[in-house]
Amino acid sequence: MKKTTILWLVLLLATQICGKKQEIHILAVNDMHAQIEVFPQLGALADSLRTVDPSLLIFSAGDNRTGNPINDKYILPSYPMVALMNQVGFNGSALGNHEFDSHSLKRLIGLSNFRYICANAFPEDSTGIRLVPYQVFDVEGLKVGVIGCIQLSPQGIPSTHPDNLKGINFLPAIEVLPEYEWLSKECDVTILLSHLGYQEDIEMAKTFPWFDLIIGGHTHTQLKGDEVVNNILITQNKNKLNRVTYITLTVEDGKVTDKKAEYLDVKSYPKKIRLLEEMIRFYNDNPTLRRVLAIADTPFESKEELGCMMCDALMEETHAEIAVENPGGVRIDTHPADDITVSDVYEMDPFDNYAVVLNLTGDELLHMMLSYCHNSVNSFPFVGGMKCEITLDKTNKKKIKSVKLLTPDGKKMDMKRKYRVATNSYVPATSEIPEGSTHTLNIQTTDLLMRFLEQKQTVDYQGVRCLHIIK
Repeated sequence: MKKTTILWLVLLLATQICGKKQEIHILAVNDMHAQIEVFPQLGALADSLRTVDPSLLIFSAGDNRTGNPINDKYILPSYPMVALMNQVGFNGSALGNHEFDSHSLKRLIGLSNFRYICANAFPEDSTGIRLVPYQVFDVEGLKVGVIGCIQLSPQGIPSTHPDNLKGINFLPAIEVLPEYEWLSKECDVTILLSHLGYQEDIEMAKTFPWFDLIIGGHTHTQLKGDEVVNNILITQNKNKLNRVTYITLTVEDGKVTDKKAEYLDVKSYPKKIRLLEEMIRFYNDNPTLRRVLAIADTPFESKEELGCMMCDALMEETHAEIAVENPGGVRIDTHPADDITVSDVYEMDPFDNYAVVLNLTGDELLHMMLSYCHNSVNSFPFVGGMKCEITLDKTNKKKIKSVKLLTPDGKKMDMKRKYRVATNSYVPATSEIPEGSTHTLNIQTTDLLMRFLEQKQTVDYQGVRCLHIIK
């Protein structure tokens, strides 16, 4: 009788354990782009959530850097972000394409108290870059498996300068992820930490039903919290830490039975961590970046206006007839009628690209721009010394049907004539151009733009346009 009673109690206890509901809480960010000023609030929010669940996991979906000169121009580029993420207590980060914007990634990984998780990037040993394809976290006895992936451009590499990727090979996420389906059988929860972009996250959810959650980034898509595809919850926020995602997963009998995402405003969070404020004050102590170069008489109200100014600087400083600036190379959208500082220039153009001069016919110039943007109007470059009349495809308003190159006074350009064209080193590296047509100058585009602004002293680009879109 006694043995029977003990056996009954053991079975009852096992049943209770098996039927127990547990919650996993995750704080997720994406595309922070070095917004270090928000970290005192982020840290306070994380600490508040830990009072509810000390096992809180904190993940970044990549692009931690590029966007704040205080961070990006630090003696070890991006060290301030790593130090702040360590202090907040991040558990893991995806690799974003902008993690490769400087050559400090190897050292940053060594200084990070968290792992960089990426299954479709394969650094050679010579790079010293140490990644893990996945990581398993123990949360109160539950196994949480996290697999990371990074976006690839049509060239098959992340969207950064190809020179930054030497010694690293990449494969599409859709080819790599099947190798890790076993993880979903070993873990109670399986998460894709994705820097692929929202549309590709949807495809991943349709293709790999064994994920429970996709924490997304790259496209800065503000989701609402109810985006469930193939029973997989997908999350993502806009960039620059305006919001963070608080995710609650309910697990019962080794399966996720409920998923919830709440989007929280972090910049308006009423509490701050004093230590993080002091760290940021220390990093911000850089008078060189506060030096005034020129004054904007009127506000820059669009990225195109800023791009036109950058093109004018390229032409004037290189004596070129035409200039080309990729939209992705203009990293701010507006600027007030106020001082333009060294910091503003580095924030506008953070990539350390060099100025390049090319000798191209009108036909070769047009081919370079179309091959760069892959016929997408959103990626078509800004120009100086000419104008572009762009006709869109009637069936797809994002695709370009045709482009006419015009002189500044609206006349058709001579497409057979050779032109001296200035741009940054990223554009020819990611475009189709005639072999031997590129001459790289020994000056970075930021230095060139600063020299241009100091000579001008005042600038006014309000209403300046170089692209005419015909829908």
